[in-house]
Amino acid sequence: MGAMVLESPSPAREHEGDRVVAQAANAGGYPLALPGPEAAAPPFEEPWLGGVRVAVLNFREPGQSVAGGAEEYAWQVCRYLVSRGARVDFVTGREPGQPRTEVLDGITLHRMGGKFSVYALAPLWLARHRRSFDIVIDCMNGIPFFAPAVVPRRVPVISMVHHVHDRQFYAFLPHWLARIGCFIEGPVAHRLYRNCTTVTVSESSRTELREKLGWRAPIHVIPNGSPIAAEIGEGTAAGDPAVVYLGRLVVHKRVERVVDLAETLAPDWPGMHVHVVGRGPELEPLSERVAAKGLRDRVHLHGFLDDPEKNAVLASARLAVTASEFEGWGLTVIEAAALGVPTVAYDVPGLRDSVKDGETGWLVRDGEDLPGVVSRALKELADPERREEVRRACTAWAREFTWGKTGSSMTSLIAAELAKSTKRPSSP
Repeated sequence: MGAMVLESPSPAREHEGDRVVAQAANAGGYPLALPGPEAAAPPFEEPWLGGVRVAVLNFREPGQSVAGGAEEYAWQVCRYLVSRGARVDFVTGREPGQPRTEVLDGITLHRMGGKFSVYALAPLWLARHRRSFDIVIDCMNGIPFFAPAVVPRRVPVISMVHHVHDRQFYAFLPHWLARIGCFIEGPVAHRLYRNCTTVTVSESSRTELREKLGWRAPIHVIPNGSPIAAEIGEGTAAGDPAVVYLGRLVVHKRVERVVDLAETLAPDWPGMHVHVVGRGPELEPLSERVAAKGLRDRVHLHGFLDDPEKNAVLASARLAVTASEFEGWGLTVIEAAALGVPTVAYDVPGLRDSVKDGETGWLVRDGEDLPGVVSRALKELADPERREEVRRACTAWAREFTWGKTGSSMTSLIAAELAKSTKRPSSP
């Protein structure tokens, strides 16, 4: 095993770490943020992880075409760990044309396998390098990577779970395969990770892990951060008002419900335009839907936009809307809030954590429908005083979530896990 320097860095090294973090996560030196009774802070300041070797196993990485919030979370955590002196290997799937090995942001990427085969190849890779790491972060996107079964007992494994995927399996997979997915996520993972500290991103997800999966391991809530909008491009999104959806274009996001607002609310809001920002397999079906309904003059499918252009569309919107039926958190909700834009979302786990109903947005509760709540929100926001009140609440809420805080919390948790592992008996 390599050297694990867990003491606080010298002033020079600390300054360098903060400089890297300021570039990588727009923040640095934040206090520990582990809310909840099961997430007590370790009794020491944030450590320096000089020489600590970390393996992160994740289904995708942010540069891939269908990457989302879970990938952004894993990557930002890795960037922070690198800034604190750790050596990080990120093991993930590979899309056509991507190099198998690459170093980005100081992180060594190992890409292998496709949508399903990565779950076999990544554990094999980890098994071959099982003595090369001090700690493993196993990101369970419904299906785990079985890290506890392949690394030595002295190597701690942190299980990272954004949300329970039971319904998502049935949305994407044939019924028989969805049942297998639920079995692996439930009884199999419950037993395999029973002694592994778990990280999730919201209280809703922690509750679902306990109640749906019977999770017994300690669960720490470390919320998502949010990028600070350093650049905003020129231009104003069309519409009076403009409504925007930001996120992946996949089935369970139900973006068609947002698109249909342009038709449903036309009598009350004749000047309303809907903007859809994001990429994914549903882009073509959405385009066909817009054409079939004759909404091309009022629905704008932007596809993927770089940050300045994305922020320009988002900042000029009156309201953000998401129709997702399940989330671990709601990263795009906080992105919108950082620009002073409230969100309408369904009252489901994750989104009910990231939207403060009546303050930073509105939740669609049982017995209500999306168009009705969106119309009510737009009527409230038509009052300049109310709109300014909501804007201030949104920006204040968004400031509570930074990648610096997220990375700091994970750094301290890793140090605590490493400290515990030194007390375990060595395995042969």
